[in-house]
Amino acid sequence: MADTVDSPALVHLAVEAGIATITLDSPRNRNALSAQLRRELIAHLDAAIADDAVRVIVLTHTGTVFCAGMDLRESRGAGAEQQGVTEVPRILTTLWDSPKPVVARLSGPARAGGVGIVAACDIAVAAESVTFAFSEVRIGVVPAVISVTVLPRLSARAAHELFLTGETFDARRAVAVGLINSAVPAEALDDEVARYTGMLRLGAPGALAGTKAMLRRERPTTMSDDFAAMNTLSASYFASEEGQEGIRAFGEKRTPSWVPQD
Repeated sequence: MADTVDSPALVHLAVEAGIATITLDSPRNRNALSAQLRRELIAHLDAAIADDAVRVIVLTHTGTVFCAGMDLRESRGAGAEQQGVTEVPRILTTLWDSPKPVVARLSGPARAGGVGIVAACDIAVAAESVTFAFSEVRIGVVPAVISVTVLPRLSARAAHELFLTGETFDARRAVAVGLINSAVPAEALDDEVARYTGMLRLGAPGALAGTKAMLRRERPTTMSDDFAAMNTLSASYFASEEGQEGIRAFGEKRTPSWVPQD
């Protein structure tokens, strides 16, 4: 999506060595989810998912804030059907259902809808100085849409506490309650992201997509039904083209064909 004089792009996409980096670049409003940013973010996510050269997606930002949530200036005075929050499920669903792993990289705070985006990613890494808050109740709204991605990450106790109080919490607490995977010193952030993307690039594309789908599936009510379904799934991947290539590569002590050659 090209920049224009009147409306420079607020989200950028760059692909290198199998990694698509999507950057929120609207620091003037703390990367709030304005209509333009939402539109561009969806477009770049769709492009990265459709690109066969992309193995992993990294979602990051410019400026001091990862994402401040909805752009409240656009929300002021609008009726329920005109609220931009109605477009947020498309963003969260795309991140959640992406067949390619998505890593969130935060060097600045996330609030409200921004936390929902973090929760929708498969892996989230933040600098230790980063803070989070579900600030919705403090402005008279409900963290309803983002609860769909956030609640599967948090314990019930933590969800009740953090949703109801709107308290600001730090990155180490975010790790403890399951919201993010890792909190590191700011100077180590890029190395930690690279550690995760390096591991993810070793996985077979089909196997990664299948594993994501398995993690998201609704479990049967009985263990025997669950084993039956998982046995069928496992056998199909062992017999698949990727599975057979991985088995051959292991036996021949070589790198599987799907690992990108930098």
